This record gives sequence, structure tokens and C-alpha cells, in this order.
Amino acid sequence: MATQLGKLGVWAFIDNMTAQEAVQFAQQLESWGYGALWIPEAVGRDPFSIISFMAAHTRKLVFATGIANIWARDPMAMNAIHKTVSELAPGRFVMGLGVSHAPLVNDIRGHAYARPVSTMRNYLESMRNALYIAAMADQPAPIVLGALRENMLRLSAEKADGAHPYFVPPEHTAWARGILGPDALLCPEQMLLRETDADTARRIARSHMATYTTLDNYRNNLRQFGFEDADFENSGSDKLVDAIVGWGDESALRERVDAHWRAGADHVCVQAIMDGTERGPDMALLELLAPLNR
Repeated sequence: MATQLGKLGVWAFIDNMTAQEAVQFAQQLESWGYGALWIPEAVGRDPFSIISFMAAHTRKLVFATGIANIWARDPMAMNAIHKTVSELAPGRFVMGLGVSHAPLVNDIRGHAYARPVSTMRNYLESMRNALYIAAMADQPAPIVLGALRENMLRLSAEKADGAHPYFVPPEHTAWARGILGPDALLCPEQMLLRETDADTARRIARSHMATYTTLDNYRNNLRQFGFEDADFENSGSDKLVDAIVGWGDESALRERVDAHWRAGADHVCVQAIMDGTERGPDMALLELLAPLNR
């Protein structure tokens, strides 16, 4: 599956696009040579429905969830979705699953967030044992986990096909590869910003990092890499901003992606961010970094 994914993909919010605009976005990425489009799940569209629609209007682009929230569906429903979309988009689907975050689970969905690793382990086992009576895909899609820390990374290698870390520096990628071993997929996300002025770049980056720096899962993970409580205040210290968001000219942005590959990533999904006043991904940056132009 790493070959089908290719080395470079795009991570993007597409809920502000109409369905037809999302198709056009996917078709553009495909024409530029990207291997995959990763989309999140939060409080917008059902990701699997829009993935099926986009897959029907493209030829080879892989679609992945980064990530689908396990609290949104019981294991039997998720298993049915996994098998259905595997059939609808053969060889072009990766199911990324995650435990999300306590505020989204408790306050937005009304569940009780607890014990993320054991919850995910039990969920995957229940998916595996779920009843499904329908036509089967020739090959089920890979499942990767939104893993950050050691125990979830180990589970990603033992009970899934790999990991999709989010909001991490290249140092995390090297550390994660050591835990996952050589065979599991490792597909980190990387925010990139086409801005060379440090003050402007950090201001824009903080607007995109504001929510993430308040979430315990990300904070606890980054503390392993030398970040302290003060680094998470005011949407991130300069040190944290520079670790999480690659900014600068084309050379600097390519170097940040290369750093993940050197650290052991199979596939890097870039999130091309823009000033907070602009909607959607930076298409000019995505064209600049497109594999066909590398």
C-alpha cells in the first residue's frame, strides 16, 4: 500500500467546499501527481460518503481519513464502512481511525472519554469480529491509527497497518519509526506555510495551532520532545511554532518534508495553510510542491 500511496499526499479540510468543488480539488491533486488526499472528521460531513463520491470521479488518487472518530460509530458500523468503501474504491482507500480528544468526545458528542489505548484495542477487535453479510472487496483497505505516544504506536503496528501522527515534528517521526518497526506504514502530517518573514509566519501559524495547543493529547506527546507548559501558552512559543509548522521559501518547505522522509516516513501528507482570512488550502503551494514538479 505504501507504493500506491506514493511518498507525498495532501491533508486538507474540505467541508467549506461543495461536493463538486471537492471533486475538482481531488482531480487537481491527481493531475499534479499527489498520491493521496487525507481528510479529517470533526463536526462536518461524513468523510466516507464524500470519499466515495470523490473516488467515483477520479482515477488513481488514494483517499484517507485523517482521522475518522471511533466515537462517531460503533465497531459494527465502522466495519461495514471499511468493507463497503474498500469495495467502492479498490486499492484507493485508507481508513484512518482515532480516539479524538476529550472535549470533542465528552462535550460535543456526549460520550465518556477514557483509556484511549484500551478503548482502541477493544474497538479494533470488535470490528474484526463484527458480522458482515455482503459482497466483499478483493482486498480490504489498510487501517492506520491516529497515534502519537508509545502505546498507541505499538498498537498501530500490532493490530493495524500503521500510524498517522498529526501535529508532530520530524523528531517524532524518527522516534515513531523505531517503535513501529520497519514494516508498518508511517504517514505523518506536516503543516507548511509559504511565508519568509518570521513574525508574519509565526502569527499565521499560531492562528492554525490555537486549538491544538489546548488539547492534552498533543501537549503530552510534545513534552516528550523537550517542550514545556510555557511553550503551549498563547498558541505556541516560537520554538513550538517552528517545530510544528514548516515556513519559509520553497527550499525550506521541501527540506521540512525531506526531514520526515529521512526520519523514516513512508508517506508525508502536507497541509498547505494560508492566512486565516483566506479559505482553503494554498493551491499555489501545492502546485509548487507537486511530485510532478519535484
